[in-house]
Amino acid sequence: MTSLFKGIRWKHDIILIGNMAVLAACGLIYEYLLSHYAGRIIGAVETAIYAMIGIMIVSMGLGAFSAKWVKQPFRGFVFLELAIAMVGGMSILVMSMIIALAYETPAFLQSVYGVSDIRLDGGIVVIIKELSYYLPFISGFIIGFLIGMEIPLIARIRQSVYQQHLEHNTGTIYGADYIGAGFGALLWVVYGLKLPIMQAASYTATLNLLVGCIFLFVYRDKIKNWPVFAWFSLLILALLAVLMVRGDVWVQRNNSALFVDQVVYAKSTPYQQLTMTLQYVTSKHVTVLGLYINGGLQFSENDEHIYHQMLVTPVMLAAPRHEKVLLVGGGDGLALRDILRWQPKSVKVVDLDKGMTNIFSGKDLSVPLGLRDKIANMTQNSFADKRVTLINTDAFLYVDQLIDSGELYDVIIVDLPDPRHPSLNKLYSKYFYTKLKSLLAADGALVVQSTSPYHAKRAFVSIGKSVAAAGFITDQYHANVPSFGEWGWTIATKVGASPLARIKSSEKHIPDTYNWITKPMIESAFNFSKTFFNNTAAVEINYMGSNTVYRYHHDSWERNGGIYLREK
Repeated sequence: MTSLFKGIRWKHDIILIGNMAVLAACGLIYEYLLSHYAGRIIGAVETAIYAMIGIMIVSMGLGAFSAKWVKQPFRGFVFLELAIAMVGGMSILVMSMIIALAYETPAFLQSVYGVSDIRLDGGIVVIIKELSYYLPFISGFIIGFLIGMEIPLIARIRQSVYQQHLEHNTGTIYGADYIGAGFGALLWVVYGLKLPIMQAASYTATLNLLVGCIFLFVYRDKIKNWPVFAWFSLLILALLAVLMVRGDVWVQRNNSALFVDQVVYAKSTPYQQLTMTLQYVTSKHVTVLGLYINGGLQFSENDEHIYHQMLVTPVMLAAPRHEKVLLVGGGDGLALRDILRWQPKSVKVVDLDKGMTNIFSGKDLSVPLGLRDKIANMTQNSFADKRVTLINTDAFLYVDQLIDSGELYDVIIVDLPDPRHPSLNKLYSKYFYTKLKSLLAADGALVVQSTSPYHAKRAFVSIGKSVAAAGFITDQYHANVPSFGEWGWTIATKVGASPLARIKSSEKHIPDTYNWITKPMIESAFNFSKTFFNNTAAVEINYMGSNTVYRYHHDSWERNGGIYLREK
């Protein structure tokens, strides 16, 4: 026993119980980090989180069972902390490297063997891709297994230190573990989500390592060859320092392998992974900018005008006035650009992700200057317009404030990402549309981005039904956007004539700055195939908590690959 603690028995618990609480916090953050990264790269964030939680709980149980085979608990505990810090700090970088290898190997083989017209994505490439999908969960299992060994070892160490049976030993340690995990969750929400992912991983692993070093120093007389562990700790600490500085750059480079086109900018915000690519055409004299959110295409420069003109123009024709406009979502500023062409007096934009709006408003100086100029040319500096008020917050909650203030809008445009995971489902619910109805002027009009009517038909129909269930008069329409395929929208009014009838009778002129859309095109967009709405009676309304639209969308895109099946 070191002289520092002789005769002051209770101070051992400052080290042992305190360490247990800190390690529990680190363990929970590792769990969030791995599921967070897996969700952003693989997709289905919530699915990844739920799977990771289950896997880590099981592996922790197995680790707890296995701890009985560790003969020297003091030495074993130090080894455990070094291993957890190493695996936790390196896992995300290793995952990104394997994912990059999986997607770059076919192109490498084609260049080596000169067979660009032959697909080289079978055999070992398939194995690597499968491994890249499961690797986050394998890493989670390993970390969980190691974390699970901590509590039994700490329990044995406490009894060894006090040299007696401790009646409440297990309860004390579990109490520290649960409280520490709670603080870990708090740290993740308050700080972790705001950090680049490799910095968050490195900081957590460093804290984990420091706990091990403190334990090593205090109980060094009980650990054989403790200087060896000290040197290993210093080496791992140096590695983590490098990862803090360069890790995120390496991960972003590896992530770029997921995209066919050249990645020119990538940013991880607290809410999503944003990736911008350039496609070079006509001997590299023309470039096409694309934005991907969590790996899914958000827009392509060459045809985004089709999507946004079809989103904005019909609702502007259906509304008698468009002096006050509310835009929900639309953080890329492109829908806003088209709204401003109708000369409204004010536009309020409510978008959750400040990181994204900073990019498209030119405020993010980390975006390369040439790319900033290209974005400004696309958006026509729409966010800088004096008529625009930007609110970065959760629209689901913010609309309550607007209702309480008595705000009314002539036009409401909902331009949100597809309901790819349950967290977005509430923004496609009857409940949310009922809120929006309270904000819409009596003769106003609303439009909702409604995913693809052919690739995700049930989701499209469910959105239309949910809007109608909120008390709106609805019509649905569609158009072909080459980058997406056939796409659809739901347009609604509160009273009087239907949206389509209003559009047909409207005498408004489409702004001359629109060089693609015409009124006959809009009217024809409301026509669907003869049998399109057959057999849709069973499609359900999306209520709060039902996840109906999410399930329909997931079934169509994740299970069926978005394949359109011809109806009989």
